Amino acid sequence: MISPLAYIDSSAKIGKNVTIHPFAYIDKNVEIGDNCTIMPYASILDGTRMGNNNIVYQAAIVGAAPQDFKFKGDETLLIIGDNNTIREKVIINRATNKGDSTVIGNGNFLLEGVHIAHDTYIGNDCILGNGTKTAGNCKLDDKAILGSGVILKHGCHVGSWSLLRDGCRANKDVPPFIVAAHNPITYYGINAVLMSKAGGFKDNIVDDIAKAYRQIYQCGTSLENALLRIKELIPESPAIKYLINFIESSDKGIIGITI
Repeated sequence: MISPLAYIDSSAKIGKNVTIHPFAYIDKNVEIGDNCTIMPYASILDGTRMGNNNIVYQAAIVGAAPQDFKFKGDETLLIIGDNNTIREKVIINRATNKGDSTVIGNGNFLLEGVHIAHDTYIGNDCILGNGTKTAGNCKLDDKAILGSGVILKHGCHVGSWSLLRDGCRANKDVPPFIVAAHNPITYYGINAVLMSKAGGFKDNIVDDIAKAYRQIYQCGTSLENALLRIKELIPESPAIKYLINFIESSDKGIIGITI
């Protein structure tokens, strides 16, 4: 059902079985896949490419021009996958420079008032709580959870299965599998319950991850030495390999490390 009270630019491409409610705004140069629902007063703006089975709630602004002084009006994209829930008053900016994209993967929940800034990458099955904000060029790997009111500073990377508790402010990378809390933000343990129940991690892998983070955060040694100990003492697995690679490739450094 497409309401005659919605505005839909003649160049927009609308898939099959799409519902567009009254007073929604669909801009030029927009593609919306099959089985999507666009609620009243939602805006889908220039450069948005949306997959299938997404729902966009009231007053969300999807594909807004980037809030970046470097933006010169280039044609840029926001690419959204499938099965995403975008709640009320969410704002998602497209990329800054020609040829670049802001990317939202599949199966994500962006709750009320979330703001995703330009050139940010959100993986799959992430949850962003009410009022959470990311600055530009951030990256969230799959299964990351950001509680309500979390703020990510420019270029921060959050690893898979990490949980940032409500109100955290991150100006460094948040490594995978951990719970982060407090301000200043710091390591608060591993995300063992969700990893075991929702992720199917075996007990020995969860134990190995906990041992790895004890080396990093609780042994009073340098990060470099902690990584050497992890490689020597803890059996290699995809999870441990990912953890090491994440930390070694971090440009900003990881939260909670002062030595």
